[in-house]
Amino acid sequence: MNALTIGGASAQLLRPFTRPRGRALRIAVSGGIGAGKSTVTHVLRDRGAIIADADALAREITAPGSPVLAQLTAAFGPDILNDDGALNRAALAAHIFTNPAARHRLEALTHPAIIARARDILASAAPGQLAVYDVPLLVETRADREVDCVMIVAAPEEKRIEHLRGRGMSQADAQARMRNQVDDEARRALAHIWIWNAGSRAELENLVAQCAESWLAAPQAPATSYNNQEKRK
Repeated sequence: MNALTIGGASAQLLRPFTRPRGRALRIAVSGGIGAGKSTVTHVLRDRGAIIADADALAREITAPGSPVLAQLTAAFGPDILNDDGALNRAALAAHIFTNPAARHRLEALTHPAIIARARDILASAAPGQLAVYDVPLLVETRADREVDCVMIVAAPEEKRIEHLRGRGMSQADAQARMRNQVDDEARRALAHIWIWNAGSRAELENLVAQCAESWLAAPQAPATSYNNQEKRK
């Protein structure tokens, strides 16, 4: 079965992936802003997956007193800090949003530290468990190289804008952020599983659960029958 549909949500297994032996299956979950990536990750977390959340790790590595925060301050100036010494993310975003050179500088300082922490978290998963790397910038950081399977979530533009406006973002800001990301064609080129989120949240949740059962769960070893046991005695 290479396709699944539940209401307005659908999934395709675009290409096979190799399941590792002796460790957890490592999965990258990514997608454009507002597409529903967080919902996919939450479903997998509820099924027992270990999660390495790139956004959370970015906050961790830039905590007050961290070497990365010191490097960012040296690169972009003290105005990216709050009065208490914590990173002012809005001020940093203002530096990089329309400045590709500044954004590349930021990525060069933060991405290696994020990926190093993600590797540690993914490696902590037990064999038979799922290890999920929730990473918005999968294409940009080539995070596909860190995992066995890439799961991309895509959605209609109007649904994404509606979702982002529900977070308090203006339509113009939402559209600008969407344009500032790579397109779905680039994401699809790296995807093993492609999820189209055009339905309700419940439909997406049910679809992801079905994907996990059909494509991600470790195959069960065949049970040994009583008669076979008897023959070996």
